[in-house]
Amino acid sequence: MLEATGLTKRYGDLEILKGINLSVKQGEVLSIVGASGAGKTTLLQVLGTLEKPDSGEILIDGINPLKLSSNKLSNFRNTNIGFIFQFHQLLPEFSALENICLPALIKGISMKDAQKEAFKLLEILNLSSRAEHKPNELSGGEQQRIAVARSLINQPKVIFADEPSGNLDSNNSKELHQLFFDLRDEFNQTFVIITHNNELSEMTDRKLIMQDGNLIG
Repeated sequence: MLEATGLTKRYGDLEILKGINLSVKQGEVLSIVGASGAGKTTLLQVLGTLEKPDSGEILIDGINPLKLSSNKLSNFRNTNIGFIFQFHQLLPEFSALENICLPALIKGISMKDAQKEAFKLLEILNLSSRAEHKPNELSGGEQQRIAVARSLINQPKVIFADEPSGNLDSNNSKELHQLFFDLRDEFNQTFVIITHNNELSEMTDRKLIMQDGNLIG
């Protein structure tokens, strides 16, 4: 599902990625761990096409997004890639349902069809009763599950998660971690997860360590 070869990235004199090679199978839940400042978030941003590498190639389901024009890249990212961040990034003025629908609306899906798909996800995540609540009316765990639903709305090829449970208490963290595997079992969803959480990294199918600009393990 994801193939990266020879990825390099530097900011000024600081070399962050030093020829990263990575292959992720469809339906695999992969975790990447490492010390702060090791380059994990930079790698995730490059893999997710939010940043361009200085060199190297990325294939997502056989397509090299780096060769697409700016507009086509935006469309590709919206359709094929989902993101989950440590801080849920929900828009406070919109309801949970509306936040979930946003990527589908950007894709050009009608509001009716987007809401239909969003309600399905809310049901799967046991949040149907919270559809009309604004983010400030939801618990931290509920907000993060809404963010997960938003990442799933366009049925992406791969979801990149950056410290997804870093802002949650232990109980909500455990529920969120289990959710990733439930979604993998139900949708054959592929996850690449940056985490400092040892419990989550030990649960994943494979754990890689980011060290000195390279992946090991």
